[in-house]
Amino acid sequence: MNPGGRRALVVIDMINTYDHPDAEALRASVRGALPGIGKLLEQARSANVPVIYVTDNFGRWRSHHGELIEHALRGPHADLVAPVRPDDTSLFVVKARHSIFYQTPLDHLLSELGVADLVLCGQVTEQCVLYSALDAHLRHLQVTVARDCVAHIHPMLAEAALEMMSRNMGATVTSSRSLSFDA
Repeated sequence: MNPGGRRALVVIDMINTYDHPDAEALRASVRGALPGIGKLLEQARSANVPVIYVTDNFGRWRSHHGELIEHALRGPHADLVAPVRPDDTSLFVVKARHSIFYQTPLDHLLSELGVADLVLCGQVTEQCVLYSALDAHLRHLQVTVARDCVAHIHPMLAEAALEMMSRNMGATVTSSRSLSFDA
């Protein structure tokens, strides 16, 4: 953990309807990541670590986060959302592009919380997770990616993305079993 700041768990794009062209390939990978994400959520919540969900709005610009969650839970793939849904202590940021930072209030939220160390999980490894890790690195935040807690569309690109996060951004890429949220 970074001694200069608090750690937070960031759950990327897991509030999802899986209604897009790459969804079939993604859903299989999400099923594999769900147990690890559930474990991270449980550990972070038990340690009173901030849990921040960042998700696309799927063009539903008039929606607030509760409506986005309910919409995903009413869909045909609610089984991929229900196990990792936010609780009453979770924080929520809506994004419109790939990075969790792009034109969102996340920078301000992290500053308010004293967070300098992010654990990233969610989807898609080779897209939103990669771009978010890069933007976190550019902001001098410590980044950890739980490799068993990220889902991909293209396995080879996901492996390359994890390697780039480790080599180029100094991210720690590890398993959920090796992560701790204890101070």
